[in-house]
Amino acid sequence: MRTLGFPGAVINGHSQGRYLDDPFFEPVLDRAEALNAPIYCTDDPPKGVIESSYAGFSDEVTFALATVGWGWHINTATHVLRLILGGVFDRHPRLQIIIGHMGEATSFMLPRFDATLKPELTGLAHPVSTYLRQNLHYTFANFNDEATYANLVAQVGVGRVAFSADYPFGSMRAARDFLDKLPLSDDERAAISHRNAEQLLGV
Repeated sequence: MRTLGFPGAVINGHSQGRYLDDPFFEPVLDRAEALNAPIYCTDDPPKGVIESSYAGFSDEVTFALATVGWGWHINTATHVLRLILGGVFDRHPRLQIIIGHMGEATSFMLPRFDATLKPELTGLAHPVSTYLRQNLHYTFANFNDEATYANLVAQVGVGRVAFSADYPFGSMRAARDFLDKLPLSDDERAAISHRNAEQLLGV
């Protein structure tokens, strides 16, 4: 970041089955917070999860179910919950995590998290929703669906959402067409198109 001007980091989920809430990664999180470096998280399910939950179909179906069709998204959401429940954001309140795909289903589940994972149970300083609204940022990443977008913004606010296309996995033209058709004010469109990312990444 200091020498080459990188604005943050990308971490592809678990590392040999260990997630970022593991104490092993505390120096990484401590440094990221100190540098105001957001971490973009994506997740492949661990091999054992693929074998126990996604196998038993054709190779093509198992791959799609464990990755683009379900597993990537749910495993990333699980990783976020592990960070929250592991107290990472209580220890590092300025740390920012970015996830894609309109929040990996976390906004849909947000009321349920607060109803079932209350601070009295978790020992956290805040409800789960507080961390989802203060320590997470969310990109489109080829989830070009207006109802999904509306749910995300209703739960976390426009200031936490940023446009992305997920190229080459998704069409940049389809992503841009989706953004152009969203019923946004000029300020909302500017925030989602570039201002939120500029502020978060310091560019």
